Amino acid sequence: MTPRPISYARLLAVVTLPFYLLDQVSKIAVFRRIPFEDGYPVVPGFFDLVHWHNYGAAFSLFSRSGTSNVFFMGLSAVALAILAVLAARDVFRTWPARLAWALLLAGILGNLTDRVWHGYVVDFLLFDLHLPFAHPWPAFNVADSCICVAAGLFVLESFRETPRTDTGAQ
Repeated sequence: MTPRPISYARLLAVVTLPFYLLDQVSKIAVFRRIPFEDGYPVVPGFFDLVHWHNYGAAFSLFSRSGTSNVFFMGLSAVALAILAVLAARDVFRTWPARLAWALLLAGILGNLTDRVWHGYVVDFLLFDLHLPFAHPWPAFNVADSCICVAAGLFVLESFRETPRTDTGAQ
């Protein structure tokens, strides 16, 4: 017998809300402590705290489009609605899938809040992996991290075997 996954309401309280708040509090700290387009090395040559504005999507894709902020706000609203419907239909039946759902909500809400209040997303974590495609890696934030971890959990869940139901038919 498999354990019953945690409820959606509990996940909202113990995962979504804390990560959303961490994202917003960290961005407020960046606004107050780091001048725009500046940064401070935390681990020199590897990790800096910066203050950058992202008007597009991941890796600043579509940032040159004049309507990108409105488009991504709409896309976020649609994604939140779809996640709500899927949760209401109890699509996320396993613990990892529900955790991914909660993290994805936190990430979408964090970046959507930025877009509504500022007109862009605040990025502040900058790693330099000293690799051709990651020198440096594009700056990101806590919300982006939540979205990436959620995506990884969904991918891992897609490889799990689904239990077969015995219908008795031969």
